[in-house]
Amino acid sequence: ALGEAHPYTLASNNNLANTVRNQGRYGEAEKLHRQCLGARKNALGEAHPYTLASNNNLANTVRNQGRYGEAEKLHRQCLGARKNALG
Repeated sequence: ALGEAHPYTLASNNNLANTVRNQGRYGEAEKLHRQCLGARKNALGEAHPYTLASNNNLANTVRNQGRYGEAEKLHRQCLGARKNALG
């Protein structure tokens, strides 16, 4: 078994959240994205590219719900973290 914190398990959680979002179930998708983001931060660190991708996915889900100010803040945080981590 790979375990809850294995990158493949976390990728599956992220894919589930994206699929739920694509079905228009934004509230449920947001909860799943927040769980995935937290798990990736714990397992991989805040600056890992997969963690940053989860942050971006959360921002997109928040945007889909019409919460544009919150989504912009999340996107700006992600952009800043990516610039710091990846150059």
